Amino acid sequence: MKVLIAASGSRGDVQPYVALGQGLKAAGHTVQILTSDDFQVLVTEAELGFCSSGHSIEAMLQSDAWRTTLESGNFLAIVLKMRHEMRRHAHQLTANMSAYFEDADLVLGGMAGLLGAFSVAEKLGIPVIQTHVFPLTPTRAFGSPLTPTLPLGRVLNRASFHLMRQVLWQSSQLADKITRKALGLRPMPPWGPYQALARQRVPVLYGFSKHIVPPPTDWDSLQHVTGYWFHNAPSVWEPPTDLLHFLQAGDPPVYVGFGSMGNRNPEETTHIALKALSVSGQRGVLASGWGGLAEIPLPESVYMIRAVPHDWLFPRMAAVVHHGGAGTTAAGLRAGVPNVIVPFFGDQRFWGQRVSALGAGTAPIPRKQMNAENLAEAISIAVQNPTMRQRATELGRQIEVEDGVGQAVALIERYYAGQH
Repeated sequence: MKVLIAASGSRGDVQPYVALGQGLKAAGHTVQILTSDDFQVLVTEAELGFCSSGHSIEAMLQSDAWRTTLESGNFLAIVLKMRHEMRRHAHQLTANMSAYFEDADLVLGGMAGLLGAFSVAEKLGIPVIQTHVFPLTPTRAFGSPLTPTLPLGRVLNRASFHLMRQVLWQSSQLADKITRKALGLRPMPPWGPYQALARQRVPVLYGFSKHIVPPPTDWDSLQHVTGYWFHNAPSVWEPPTDLLHFLQAGDPPVYVGFGSMGNRNPEETTHIALKALSVSGQRGVLASGWGGLAEIPLPESVYMIRAVPHDWLFPRMAAVVHHGGAGTTAAGLRAGVPNVIVPFFGDQRFWGQRVSALGAGTAPIPRKQMNAENLAEAISIAVQNPTMRQRATELGRQIEVEDGVGQAVALIERYYAGQH
């Protein structure tokens, strides 16, 4: 079977799909991943085929306009910005996808990746499977991860999913019109592809743990919570010698990093992190990521990195402070250490509240409300609370024994066999 995986977003969004691709390859299938040019090395080091979507996510997010939009935390403003970017790249992406899809037997994709790919797959008659890393199927059990987390009630919980799916669809509808016109297809219905996927009985695979989000009882047999899809560091990877020396020189430090979440004043954020570490009496490892923290002179108690594989680094930490992206949260939970989540936007607050409710981390600190005092307090609680540490350890063990990739591969193979 030749599988094409459409993966969009930052590194934390793409890595689970690389892990899924590796699982499929190990099962004897040929895999290509359609994603941003930023992740060509990530894909090829995993020995998977790379297909360029024709643009750089990092370059886009590093622009002043995007930094301002992301820092606002305004989800609708971010969606409108996405809509503009998707429309701008629609012609090139359509040409790329059409060529890449010609030999595919099956297409997999998540929220952003699949919306454009769905029309190409429809044109070529290729079956698709939805693969998501956060809940997107309506349920009464909780509200959409993309809505403000309020006590909506069971009926409004379900409605919030329909609302957010429409918002997401509207962000890509103009780009999809360009795609469908180029392919000679009629425009998608105003409500988008979700109902069509449901009518066609297309399965939905969720790459998160049942211990973190139990499958709601009102989901049907098409929804599968497989466990996380973890991408591990390559076996040939070795940590920098000076990082090893730093870790061995004292107590386990606290990790602070916000991944792809840049901001207009990374120096200020870095000073907040340094003061919080100092006030709480902790050593620290800061990850500059895509510009969220600045590389400034540091005390001897703090080490700066750009990026290190989370599966290697996080188990060596006393606690991890991060933005709450799905992939980073998964890595933090798997490591079995307390998490302090500072959500910026989107599903990050949802993961922050799940971690807190499960007792594996502190209450989330919204990015706009973060200061040295409340961050220092959260770090102190995370490092010193034995009940929280025990709960984090328990969850880490439960997650570690799940074979999310293996379960997903088995379901994909079963579905594909049923189509032929």
